Amino acid sequence: MADSPSPAAVTISAIAAEAGVSAPTVSRVLNGRGDVAPATRERIEGLLRTRGYRRRGSKAGDKAGEMVGLLDLVFNDLDSPWAVEIIRGVEDAAHDAGSGIVVSAIHRRASSTRQWLRNVRSRTSDGAVLVTTDLDSSLRAELDELHVPAVVIDPVGVPDLAVPTIGSTNWAGGLSAVDHLISRGHRRIGFVAGRPELWCSRARLDGYRAGLETAGLDVDPDLVVPGEFDYESGFRAGEHLFGLADPPTAVFSASDQMTLGVYEALRRRGLRVPADVSVIGFDDLPEARWASPPLTTVRQPLADMGRLAVRTVHRLVRGEAIESPRVELATELVVRDSTAAVPGRVSG
Repeated sequence: MADSPSPAAVTISAIAAEAGVSAPTVSRVLNGRGDVAPATRERIEGLLRTRGYRRRGSKAGDKAGEMVGLLDLVFNDLDSPWAVEIIRGVEDAAHDAGSGIVVSAIHRRASSTRQWLRNVRSRTSDGAVLVTTDLDSSLRAELDELHVPAVVIDPVGVPDLAVPTIGSTNWAGGLSAVDHLISRGHRRIGFVAGRPELWCSRARLDGYRAGLETAGLDVDPDLVVPGEFDYESGFRAGEHLFGLADPPTAVFSASDQMTLGVYEALRRRGLRVPADVSVIGFDDLPEARWASPPLTTVRQPLADMGRLAVRTVHRLVRGEAIESPRVELATELVVRDSTAAVPGRVSG
């Protein structure tokens, strides 16, 4: 009779093949997810017991998932104060739990993603938090094979319910910004959009449109300008909007960074905020309160999103169920000095 494979040699793929299911299904059972048929779950759990499967990095006698030693935090880019706020929340939660954090940037390059996966494999990370990253089926399968549960903050595209996601109420935030401007008499409101592939960008644009339509106003496509969530694209958008024959009296940008670029475009044209043009941002980064004038913006709880992502990964690593695969934390309109009534009108 052939010897049974040692626990260290047992992989998720081997269990999946024997059970007649996919590797992600085995991973969902290990992570305590509820979206597996009872009979399938029982079959997989039996094989995990009889084959002596152990999580990567665990020692004989350890309880699977008892400690979460190392988490990976992955961004596309790290050159934004927005990323710093996420990192702050992740580090707070990881420190409280006694976990280490490795921060990486993959710059939307396939080669960087592959290198990151090699690093994850070599350092036996316990879990991952991916920020505005496309967790496609191949990447998810590799993480499942490594048994590294992942949580995504602000996913690319429609959220995949197979992977927990953390976001904010982007649609409601966009709506509140436009409602605020309309209440001050503005009817011609420009919008600087974020990257279209991101779910959060589309939700903010939809909130902008809903605010106008609810007030009985048409959405003028000339007033919707694409952006990249950075200062430079905000500046270009401001140059475009205030080069129009009929420019807007107010601008709502999908990020504070772009809004500061709009500020500069207005300054160069000799236009004053808010005496000539009202401006609203989104994020409530530290720079917003120190801008001149201080920026009215939609606050999203970036640090709290990071903290919740870490707590969710910890629950997955320990095999605990999570309450919901999709969580949105509330946004809040923060009114400062960059918005006012349309010149010559009194807000109602």
